[in-house]
Amino acid sequence: MEKSSQWRNPFYASYSLNLLLFFAGWGIWWSFFQIWLTTKEGFSGAQVGAIYSFNSAISLVMNLVYSNFQDRLGTRRNLLIFCAILEMLLGPFFTWLYIPILKAHFMLGALLGSIYLTFAYLSASPMFEALAERISRRFGYQYGQARAWGSFGYAAAALAAGFLFTISPYLVFWSGSAIALILLIVLVFWNPIRNPKNLEKFEDKKENERESQPLSTKDFLKIFKIKSLWEIAIFLVFSGTFYTIFDQQMFPQFFTKFFATQAAGDHMYGVLNSVEVFLESIFMGLVPILMRKVGIKKTILIGTTFMFIRIAGCGLITNPLGVSCIKLLHAPETAIFVVVMFRYYTLHYDPRLSATINIVTGIAGSIGQVILSTPLGILRDKIGYQPTFLVIAAIVLCAGIYGCFVILKDNQDVNGQPLKKCE
Repeated sequence: MEKSSQWRNPFYASYSLNLLLFFAGWGIWWSFFQIWLTTKEGFSGAQVGAIYSFNSAISLVMNLVYSNFQDRLGTRRNLLIFCAILEMLLGPFFTWLYIPILKAHFMLGALLGSIYLTFAYLSASPMFEALAERISRRFGYQYGQARAWGSFGYAAAALAAGFLFTISPYLVFWSGSAIALILLIVLVFWNPIRNPKNLEKFEDKKENERESQPLSTKDFLKIFKIKSLWEIAIFLVFSGTFYTIFDQQMFPQFFTKFFATQAAGDHMYGVLNSVEVFLESIFMGLVPILMRKVGIKKTILIGTTFMFIRIAGCGLITNPLGVSCIKLLHAPETAIFVVVMFRYYTLHYDPRLSATINIVTGIAGSIGQVILSTPLGILRDKIGYQPTFLVIAAIVLCAGIYGCFVILKDNQDVNGQPLKKCE
């Protein structure tokens, strides 16, 4: 479908709005979560690492449960609606439960918080993306362009959060609840698939036929026997893992320390984060062009190169302007890992299992976070941020070299939807 006609497709409009609202409701508080824990509530790097480890451990299990459930639901939104209801409870949970329990019984609070955050956000995020990607194949729009609206929503929310957070951190949590209410209304009342005219006009009959074939438990179990899938999972353990560890667990406070006051640092971090995610939304539309030019495998390796340069650069540069510039490389890197990895899975594996396959590989990343979050948090406490960044960069470099050998070529083991000339 031509770019100019995307907005005539109600499925593109609907799922773009769903992604925009979900990521806005997540980004308005998640972008300041680490800063809130360290500067407002006084938790150490090791404690923050433990919280992120709990998050990863719980999401490791729930991601697989959610993905299995969503693949069986097909295009139904029941799971997304359930997650939106939980997201509405964000403000009350953080205001009256989370911090009091964390301060009274840290491990219990970390566990309960991780259960809530996983059910409402961490495991919901890949489900919103997976359903939007599945709908894009069935109803003829470009997933990358729809996902770009999610990045736009996150960027706009992070920019607003930079102002709200300096007034009161709890404003960002209650704003998240308000956005979730709007998301719930949209999910319940605007679903284009209910209109037979939309089905007649936009549905890809072959893709619908493929999707309509029932999935058995045996189909799901076959995933765990695919050697190449576990090889790519190992690659993601030592690359994608550091999105959370570096970008969420460490970078925010590291950046704010460049400024005279915490309030000034918080504000500038919100601005930088917003600019980076706005750029990310642009790259969501540009990455498919790069993918067509150089292929899927080379594009993934380019994303890994951006990750190495960005993390290593933050370990070497000692001024806020330089760090800000190098941080912006996160925009093309994230777009590559979000858009191209989905296409990698639907190219080489059964597209009906795209959500589960995405989560199986994501589980590996969660394992990496469970294993590495706390040790790297302790390392940060002992040697500081920048030496720790260089250690992370060295790990990413090794992952990139490994990826050269295990990532499948575009014409190798094509068991899913082949690349089309128009892609």
